[in-house]
Amino acid sequence: MGEILTLEDAKRRRKAARILGRRFVFTNGCFDLIHPGHTELLRRARSLGHYLLVGLNSDRSVRAIKGPERPAQGELARATVVAALASVDYVVLFDEETPLRLIKEILPDVLVKGGDYAPANVVGREAVERAGGQVHLIPLVPGFSSSSLADRIRSGRP
Repeated sequence: MGEILTLEDAKRRRKAARILGRRFVFTNGCFDLIHPGHTELLRRARSLGHYLLVGLNSDRSVRAIKGPERPAQGELARATVVAALASVDYVVLFDEETPLRLIKEILPDVLVKGGDYAPANVVGREAVERAGGQVHLIPLVPGFSSSSLADRIRSGRP
């Protein structure tokens, strides 16, 4: 089971991984309503290195991005669920609308996003590549979206 860390603890884990020559992978998201698209992204992200750190948007940042009706679950519940996934080693909450500050502080070896992003639009790409890391895009699993799932729940459709 993964651990929910503070930024300072995550930086210490990153430093230790670097000393041991281990690859540190980072991805981020709201992970509000976990679905197979999320679990596949996390599984594939983890396969790119030795440790997977997930940056998780705080409740405040989810509302800023998704609107006042989200998140459906609070940040502690979301962090607990994400940390319980076998592919996840660490979870860190961040309060900004993007994970740029977190990425710059961690400087992962691999930065992962879903295939719906263009490489040039991946937040933190420049910092990671400047530090010698790489960006990896993982294809989306068709038919899965938290926003469409939330809409179906609200409408009462199965």
